[in-house]
Amino acid sequence: MSTLTPHDADTQFLTRQAMYTGYQYFSILTPVIYTVLVRRGRTPFSINNALRATWMGGLAGSASAGGLAYARYAYTSEATVRQKRIHNAYNTSRLRADDHATIGAVLGSVLTPAILWKRAGVIHLVLGGAALGSGVGLLAHHCRTLMGDAPPKAQIPPGL
Repeated sequence: MSTLTPHDADTQFLTRQAMYTGYQYFSILTPVIYTVLVRRGRTPFSINNALRATWMGGLAGSASAGGLAYARYAYTSEATVRQKRIHNAYNTSRLRADDHATIGAVLGSVLTPAILWKRAGVIHLVLGGAALGSGVGLLAHHCRTLMGDAPPKAQIPPGL
């Protein structure tokens, strides 16, 4: 059993955050890209294919963002990575975006199968609904921020 160094723990934290952010943004982009590509091609639009593309796009976004974040933070100095982790831990805007996306993912994974039960496979309904909900939750956070309901700034305690 090996123990993690502080630098490794900080790198893992930042990599997980990047993976979650990549999932959120690709869950917003993938349905739009899928719709544009289907409209330009000859294949008809399918709810099953759209939901499958959405959750697979979120998975691809999570993997690519995680890989890039790991490559970036694993070879950065320990002080820089620690400072970035502390900054992210006290970033209330990011925390609220993650909370909204999580709530949206849970609601999407429950409501999408309830609404579209006969239109797609169960796996695509649940995972695609979660991806769509995550994207909608992130959009809700950004809309709230644009409308003037920005989260309060947290003060980082001195000495961290």
